[in-house]
Amino acid sequence: MARIQLLGTGGTIASRGHGPGGAVATDTSSSLTQTQYGDVTVSARDVLTTGSYLLGLADLRRIAEEVGQSIAEPGTDGVVVTHGTDTLEETAFLLDLVHASPKPVVLTGAQRTADSPDADGPRNVAEAVRAAANKHLRESGALISFNGTVRSARGARKVHTTAGSAFGGGTEVAHMAGGRLVVTAAPRRYPSLPMPTAAFDGIRAEIITAYPGATPELMDYAVQLGSRVVVLAGTGVGNAGPGFADAVKRATENGCIVVLSTRAPWGPIVPTYGNGGGIDLVASGAIPAGDLNPFQARILAAVLLSCGTGPEEFPAAFKTYC
Repeated sequence: MARIQLLGTGGTIASRGHGPGGAVATDTSSSLTQTQYGDVTVSARDVLTTGSYLLGLADLRRIAEEVGQSIAEPGTDGVVVTHGTDTLEETAFLLDLVHASPKPVVLTGAQRTADSPDADGPRNVAEAVRAAANKHLRESGALISFNGTVRSARGARKVHTTAGSAFGGGTEVAHMAGGRLVVTAAPRRYPSLPMPTAAFDGIRAEIITAYPGATPELMDYAVQLGSRVVVLAGTGVGNAGPGFADAVKRATENGCIVVLSTRAPWGPIVPTYGNGGGIDLVASGAIPAGDLNPFQARILAAVLLSCGTGPEEFPAAFKTYC
C-alpha cells in the first residue's frame, strides 16, 4: 500500500466565503482529503494556510524544506502539496529545482472555493494522490496535477483566471482517462540544486516588462532599491525598446544581474535583432533565459544567488538550467 504525505499551504482549495469580505483560506489540510484512496493511504498536515498571492520567498523556502523532510521519510512514497493557483507555478518550479529524490512531488489546488456547490478541490486532490503514488512517475521531479492533466513544473503557467483547466505549458506527463491515470511521457530532469539558504528569503529580484513606450529608467530604479537581479520580460524572441540596452549595461556595471526572458507565453529567447533588440541586450550583459518564463527565471536566479553563485559564474550556472 502506497503512503502519501499531503502538505496544505492554503489557497482557493482551502478557502470559504466570508460575506462581503471575500473568500479567505481557513480550511486545514485534513479537511481536504480522505485518509485512504483505494490502495493509497494519505496523511495530512499544514505548512501554511494562506492565499498564494500573499506568499514571499521565505514562504516558498519553508514549503520546500517541508517537502524535503517529508520526502526523506522512509515510509513516504510521494508528496502532494495543495496550493493557491496564483503563484503555484513559482513554488512548483522551486520544488523541481531542489528535488533530488525519485519520489514524485505533485502540486494541486482549486479554481472554486471549498464551499462552492461544484468545488473542484476534492477531485483534484484525489487525482494528485494517484499521480504521487504512481510508480511510473518516479524520477519525474515536481509535477502539477489539475483538472485531469499532470504536467511538469518547468514551463507550466496559469493560463486562465477562472476555468477549471487553469494551467498550460510544460510537458504533459499523464492524464486521467476512464477513471485511471495514463502516463504518457517523462519530463527532462536537470541536476538538482541545493536547498536555498536563509539568504533566499531577502533576495530582491524584480521583473520589468517591455512594451511600446516602456521606461528603461525603471531598471535604474530597481538597482537603486538594491535589486540583485532584474528579469527583463522582453517582447517576442527577447527585445526591448529604446534605452533598454544602455539600462542593462548600467545595471550590470553596478553588479546587478540582468536576465532576459519574454512576455510571450511560450517559446525560447533567441537574440536576433540589433538596433536595441536582443543582440544588443545580450551584448550589454543580459543573460538569456532560454525557455524559462520571467517568473520561473526569477526563482532560478534567486536560488543561484542564495547558494553563493557569483556574477562571474552566473551566466554558465544559469545556462545549465535553461
